[in-house]
Amino acid sequence: MAKESIKARQKKRERMVAQYAEKRAALKAAGEWQALDALPKNSSSVRLKNRCQLTGRPKGYMRFFGVSRVMFREMALNGKIPGVKKASW
Repeated sequence: MAKESIKARQKKRERMVAQYAEKRAALKAAGEWQALDALPKNSSSVRLKNRCQLTGRPKGYMRFFGVSRVMFREMALNGKIPGVKKASW
């Protein structure tokens, strides 16, 4: 499980990206590179990292479900993800 500070940092970046998305798009379209540089660095979507929504784990992230492989397996075995079951043949 990731540290709470790392999860909080990620949430802060997500909020900043959403807040400045429209302004960044307008500045990029206009070619205002100086004004774009003046915006906070954390408002850039490139700085976001895919992390598990439950634990904050950065590796083994499953984009479709938004959780790591460890949490996905646990939730699937407990029946918390509809339509997913363990394969057997």
